[in-house]
Amino acid sequence: MSAQSGMSVIIKNAKKNIMKILAITNQKGGVGKTTTCVNLAASLASLGKRVLLIDLDPQGNASTGSGIDKAHLKLSIYHVLIGEKTLKEVVVHSEKGGFDIAPSNRELAGAEVELVNELARENRLKAAITKLGDSYDIVLLDCPPALNLVTVNALTAANAVMIPMQCEYYALEGLSDLVNTIKKVRAHLNPTLEIEGLLRTLFDNRNMLAQQVSAQLINHFGDKVYKTVIPRNIRLAEAPSYGVPVLSYDKSSKGAVAYMELAQEITNRDRV
Repeated sequence: MSAQSGMSVIIKNAKKNIMKILAITNQKGGVGKTTTCVNLAASLASLGKRVLLIDLDPQGNASTGSGIDKAHLKLSIYHVLIGEKTLKEVVVHSEKGGFDIAPSNRELAGAEVELVNELARENRLKAAITKLGDSYDIVLLDCPPALNLVTVNALTAANAVMIPMQCEYYALEGLSDLVNTIKKVRAHLNPTLEIEGLLRTLFDNRNMLAQQVSAQLINHFGDKVYKTVIPRNIRLAEAPSYGVPVLSYDKSSKGAVAYMELAQEITNRDRV
């Protein structure tokens, strides 16, 4: 089944929830997924939203980009998934970002092996988030660049999915595996899961191919493509090395402005 036809089966308008849980995922690496998680979290927080970012990638880049020293973590999302701690026990505050984060490090890589024989292993994250009650307005899930058990946990816990993607030649074809996984999760684990939208990242308006693929995405998926486009921007690339979101590093940069626009677009969608 093509990515287009598969998407048409599962794309619907995301329903309103008291606490929005947004999985930001793409099995392809290097598409700006973690950059989106950190900077969207900071932008939503600046709009007054109570935001929790959960770093589900063993590389821990979202943690580092939020100013967290992952090398010296005593508690992380790993301890939540294996059932040793609650989310409230591992959450720390990102001072520069203005949001809370459940950090990650290399320990998380062992979670999949440890959970393989556990009952309801796909529901560990959902159960942990449920215990938060109404502590947050939105929870962002930074998924690893793989369709593994941790990603399935994220999709089972989420009520909406954002797919960051570059406008390149294989963009549409690359959606197929992810779409099929989401369909399976909908069928067996989370019937309310919806794809909220596709986010064009690392966009270079001078590139004719990028413009053509962008137009093709809009033609196929209509308003499921976010109006906001995230440009290639040196400030976005530099900010993580300082352990801060781009909003704190250079709020006037094109990258910071774009993520503020995305946060506002998401907020406006949720009001509809």
